[in-house]
Amino acid sequence: MKYSLVTILVFCISLVCFFLSTQARWHNHTKHKHIRHPHKLSNISHPPSPAPAPSDPSNDGNSHDSTGLFDVRNFGAVGDGVADDTEAFKMAWDTACQSDSAVILVPYGFSFMIQSTIFTGPCQGGLVFQIDGTLMPPDGPDSWPKNNSRRQWLVFYRINEMSLQGGGLIDGRGEKWWNLPCKPHKGINGTTLPGPCDSPIAIRFFMSSNLTVKGLKIKNGPQFHFRFDNCRNVHVESIYITAPASSPNTDGIHIENTNDVRIYNSVISNGDDCVSIGSGCYDVDIRNITCGPCIGSLGNHNTHACVSNVTVRDSVIKASDNGVRIKTWQGGSGAVSRITFSNIHMDNVRNPIIVDQFYCLTKACTNQTSAVFVSDILYTNIKGTYDVRNRTMRFCLQ
Repeated sequence: MKYSLVTILVFCISLVCFFLSTQARWHNHTKHKHIRHPHKLSNISHPPSPAPAPSDPSNDGNSHDSTGLFDVRNFGAVGDGVADDTEAFKMAWDTACQSDSAVILVPYGFSFMIQSTIFTGPCQGGLVFQIDGTLMPPDGPDSWPKNNSRRQWLVFYRINEMSLQGGGLIDGRGEKWWNLPCKPHKGINGTTLPGPCDSPIAIRFFMSSNLTVKGLKIKNGPQFHFRFDNCRNVHVESIYITAPASSPNTDGIHIENTNDVRIYNSVISNGDDCVSIGSGCYDVDIRNITCGPCIGSLGNHNTHACVSNVTVRDSVIKASDNGVRIKTWQGGSGAVSRITFSNIHMDNVRNPIIVDQFYCLTKACTNQTSAVFVSDILYTNIKGTYDVRNRTMRFCLQ
């Protein structure tokens, strides 16, 4: 059984949910400094467009060629899945970052293990991070270096105009993180299981703009697979995210304080929200995805939360606990407004439509007088099948 797709605006599939949360996480990596270059913001293209083809991994033995291709192997990366290739990736990034329209190549047929790293800008415009091989972190908490942050694995910080793309695989190797005895979560047949507390986010973009994520496969993230914080103009296209239904807190895509977001033509099947939308997000368009979106968990700890102008359309939600869901904590403030769910097909969804303004992870939450204001919510052409043991619509407004 799966969760919802977007939290606050939740439309969930296969334990996939769009989740809105009010608190952003801060990273504490050591930053690599670069010379600042001016950039001109570019517009994000609209779908559909095909996934990028793998690049030719051949080269002339130099660190880069005349076309601006920077193969990580030419900086010392081994690519056997065992050797630590972190420094080679850092050197490739530092060099490519100072070149116009550079391409960092993770070549096909190789598996690269790198530790928790922050790739810092600003860089010259048009940077492409082309993943055609396999990229993976250390295998579980016991292999994670003690001096490295456990909050996230790979961070892209202060980047303008970058594409993370390719036909390769990002393997989060999250299996050993999911059973840490810290966070309770829903298990099979209504059971409660332990989960991670400080498990790393797989890929995080922070304070960046004009971003494209395209064509990639990512699986088994220790926690969230992608997270965008304080970003602008984000285009996610033709990606495939997968994790077991019982994997805790493995949201597919989480956005927070981020605007002008396009998520198109993707499949997300995981153990939590498919797409979760946190506080401070507006102008979000989600189209032609298979999973479960969710807008929610707004107003936690009496905070102020605002989400507006979100559209989820032409999508499918399968075998999920929740379909389209909006959830807020009691005692919060702010507003959720101008939310549209249109042309959604649900296949065996337990709770197709939910608006919950008394969201609580335990039974000990006390009722409070203030709440996040919910208005201008539109549902059109919501069809499919549901679990007959539950109501098709639920409104929790204690």
